[in-house]
Amino acid sequence: MGSLRKFLTVGLFVAALIGGAFVWWAGQPITLRENPLDFSVRPGSSALSAARQIHAQGAGLQPRLFYWLARISGRGAEIKAGSYEISAGTTPWDLLNRMARGDQTLLAVTIPEGWTFDQMLQALNDAPGLAHDVAGLSPQELMQRIGGDPALAPEGQFFPDTYLYARNSSELDVLRRAYRAMQKRLQQAWAARAPGLPLKSPEQALILASMIEKETGRPQDRDRIAAVFINRLRAGMPLQSDPTVIYGLGPQYAGTLTKAELRLPTPYNTYVVGGLPPTPIALPGEAALEAALHPASIKALYFVSRGDGASQFSDTLAEHNAAVSRYILKSP
Repeated sequence: MGSLRKFLTVGLFVAALIGGAFVWWAGQPITLRENPLDFSVRPGSSALSAARQIHAQGAGLQPRLFYWLARISGRGAEIKAGSYEISAGTTPWDLLNRMARGDQTLLAVTIPEGWTFDQMLQALNDAPGLAHDVAGLSPQELMQRIGGDPALAPEGQFFPDTYLYARNSSELDVLRRAYRAMQKRLQQAWAARAPGLPLKSPEQALILASMIEKETGRPQDRDRIAAVFINRLRAGMPLQSDPTVIYGLGPQYAGTLTKAELRLPTPYNTYVVGGLPPTPIALPGEAALEAALHPASIKALYFVSRGDGASQFSDTLAEHNAAVSRYILKSP
């Protein structure tokens, strides 16, 4: 009986030592190969697998001990895959709690208003930490992969904004979010549109908004530029928008539109083709969408750049010619 008591006492003492050592280890800073250290954990990883991945990426973390810490604390099943950054002083216990919260390190890519879809793709290709899974996809395949209509051209279908993402996210993930954001804003704007507009669908509103985005040099002019295009559509006049011609020329555009290019019959030449172009010509922002569906109440049919970012609006051709002479030709 005495021997058993002694054995149990020794066993409890050893267990206490092990437990104390384990608690001590969980509160000690992890050694890092570099400070701060970025690492990522693959989706579906167990606590042991996650610890091994972290160790392989430069953290002095004992995978087995981390596994037992996660298991004993009951947080093993809460560990979330993604990208993280830890700095000197981070303990195993800190790390476990952070991963259970999903407190990831997020990167960002900014897509400005007025960019084309090709410019957006280039920005995603240049963004750090994104998995490139768009290359080689046709426009139809791309739209299908993100849950869009394969019959729609990608141009204009993505909302320009700053998108945060975890390292090793995919380009398609960002595109899917940007597409859904544009669809949400477009449907909301269309539902609240002004009555009597000569626009038959949300897609036509998106096309018009993209033109307004490219034509606007000063934010205050958006709704008046929208009014000119709406007034022309109502009157059956060609829209005569230089940015649509430039878009149709693509790489052939050399920086200055020529008279021959203004007569070139591309589907996007709104000098020679009536109505709206077949697709958007850029990624419009929320203000351009709002202007397209709530144009100013003016009768203007013409506008021309004044050279300072603002536009001069005219109701008649005679007034417009005078404005062109003053602001473009610089005639007295």
